[in-house]
This record gives sequence, C-alpha cells and structure tokens, in this order.
Amino acid sequence: MAKVHIVGAGLAGLSAAVSLSRSGKQVVLHEAAKQSGGRCRSYFDPSLGLHIDNGNHLLLSGNADALGFLREVDAPDDALIGPDEAAFDFADLKSGQRWTLRPNAGRLPWWVLSPSRRVPGTRARDYLAPLGILRAAAGKAEGAGGTIGENMECSGPLYERLWHPVLLAALNTEPRDSDVGLAARILRETLGAGGKACKPMVAEKGLSYAFVDPALATLAKRGAQVRLGRRLRGLDVADGRVTALQFSDGPEAIGPGDSVVLALPPWVTADLLPEVPTPLEFRSIVNAHFAVVPKPGSPLVLGVVNSLTEWLFAYSDRYSVTISGADRLLDVPREDLARQIWGEIATLGNLASELPRWQIVKEKRATFAATPTEAARRAPARTRHANLVLAGDWTATGLPSTIEGAIRSGKTAAHALMCADTPARGAA
Repeated sequence: MAKVHIVGAGLAGLSAAVSLSRSGKQVVLHEAAKQSGGRCRSYFDPSLGLHIDNGNHLLLSGNADALGFLREVDAPDDALIGPDEAAFDFADLKSGQRWTLRPNAGRLPWWVLSPSRRVPGTRARDYLAPLGILRAAAGKAEGAGGTIGENMECSGPLYERLWHPVLLAALNTEPRDSDVGLAARILRETLGAGGKACKPMVAEKGLSYAFVDPALATLAKRGAQVRLGRRLRGLDVADGRVTALQFSDGPEAIGPGDSVVLALPPWVTADLLPEVPTPLEFRSIVNAHFAVVPKPGSPLVLGVVNSLTEWLFAYSDRYSVTISGADRLLDVPREDLARQIWGEIATLGNLASELPRWQIVKEKRATFAATPTEAARRAPARTRHANLVLAGDWTATGLPSTIEGAIRSGKTAAHALMCADTPARGAA
C-alpha cells in the first residue's frame, strides 16, 4: 500500500495525519523532537513542580476546524472549558475599572446598544470602526489590502480597551501594522458570526491532554506509525517528485505511489525548499507562570489593559500570563519580568506581593509577523513537486498563526494530496 510520510508532528502534522488516516491512507509520522505537539504541547516544569503548556492559548466556539478535530479524535469532554455564553472579563490596571463584554448570541449585534454589555465609556456607533477592515479586505489576496492602521482609526477608548488587545492577541503583531485581510477573517469568523461563535475556551488540563494525546491514540487505532527523534536533513528529488527523505538517522525511500507532507516551521522549510516563499520576519510571545492556586471565583481569562500583563489565565493550580508581540521583552532579565508581572497579578487579585515560584518562557519566533509583506509570502499547500504538499500555520490559510490555522492547514494539505490522487473525470 502507498504511504504518506508526514514530517512534523505539531498540530498541523497531526491534523494532516488524522485527515489522511480517516481516508484509509497508510500514514507514517516523523518528528525531530522526543514528543509530539510542536509548539502546542505540555511538559513538567521542575521550577514550578507543575505541568504547563509552552504557551497559553485561548480558543473560541467559532473555531470550527479545531473543534471538529477534537470531535474526530474523541477528545475528553473536559478538553476545553469555558463559560456557557460569550463573556469576556477585562480590567484596567491603571484606573481599577472592571467590566465584562457580553456579545449576544445572534448575528445582529444588538448588544452594542446596551451599556452594560459593551466597553465602558464607548458608544454604539464606535463599534462600526471595523467595517473599514472588512471593506478593505473584500476580494483581496493576503497582503494586498494594506494595514489595519490604514483602514481603521487606531485610537480612542474602544480601540485601547477592546480592538487593540483582541487583535494583538490574535495576530501577535502590533495591530496598526498588521494585514487587514487576516484581521477581517478573524472578525468574520468570530464577532461577525455572533456571540455563539465567541464563547471563550481554554485547555485547562493542557494542550497535550486536549489535542495531542487523543490524536496520537486515534492514529494508533488507525494503524499509523509515529517515529520520534528523526530530524529531516534534506530531500532527494527526481522527475518532479520526492524520491527520498534524508533523516539524521538514515534515508527513507519514497516509492512511486508515496506522498510527503512537510509540516515544519517556515525557516526549516526554506532550508529544505529554497524555491518556496516563506515568511522572513517573526514575533515573539512571553508567557509567565506562577505556582499559586487562584482565588475562588477568579475569571478563567482576564484581559488587562494599561499593564505589562495582557491576558491572565486562572488555571486550577496556577496563574499564567501571556504577552504578545513581546520582542521588546526578550532582553529583559527573566526575574525582573517575573517580579513586575506578579506585582500586577497581586494588585488585580489582592494577593500577597511576595514572589512565588515562577517560570518565564520566551518564545522568540512564536509566529510570523502578520504584516502585509509577510502575509503575501505565505505559500500554498501545493508545491511544484507532484507528491509533496505543505502544512503549517504559516502557510496560506487566510488565518494568522493560531491553533485554528494550524489544524486548517493540515486539512488543506490532506485534501490537496487526495485530490491529486483522484483521476480527473473522464480520464482513462
């Protein structure tokens, strides 16, 4: 039987593997690391004495591909938790003001007419500002619609208290400089679809528990092979097809009917396939974790403005903070960051100021820079090689680097391979 070799066992590779194995393909999954999951994995941190994720991720009920993936791999019922309605808690560290944003379930956004549901100090007509994003992106290719700053007013209370933190978290790039098409896709699939698509969800027990372990169990049931500790060094190509994969531990022959999915970071893909366009600029994310059990009633996710802290997660065994677009913090000493962030958490939660056990995780190349220039450099799934396709949240999914984008890219790559295998109608 022909095989599909998938190189990279992050969520994009796992998504491709699950899709292809469902269609009866014989899947072989290769991963350079000693565990699957890529940037969405869990591990034990000895400094904290806790299992943590290498990054905090907020999903929404409108993330159809991510939720479909969880259903297919029979993920536990508690893989993702969150409120029963679209409700987002915010705090202004400077003023001490708190509020809860509550979009209504339907597409008609009547919630903006209710002062108790919207951002304090804003008017209903202020919420029309994103229409400029949607108009600019209509019918345009990625990177062709300009920046958010060129199509939307990026100032005022609503921008500072809603659009800036939400868009920065989604794009991991300063919104003013970000691609308008990526922002438009986010808005259409979440707020534009109504509150029913905006319920926040968190992998409280970890990303491996929610996504990775169930996927691996599903692949095992379907007869897929998973080979860890295999770093791809090169590709052999002849007559427009990949004929061998050169791994660190030896070559893997690719037979006449075999196919390959590369689900690797863009910089690795660029080394292997110099002709493939890939993003060249990246943005970092800083995550901070503190081994303190949150107070009862703490919001599961709290957006914070006028602070270094941007999103505060109250897991059952710790507080965790995510700071996006964090290049400015890469050279700041880790303990200095921990003390400043904990001071903000202590103020927000009326907690003791003494620094608890902590961990700072700096991910330098967390995502591609979501600018028009970099968005235009995203490659499609298909390549010039007949049996080779690409996956990864950096490919041309129409979405920024998110879990939803990674899983969608895997499905797209699988579809591209299966379409290539299907004879055209009327062919002999």
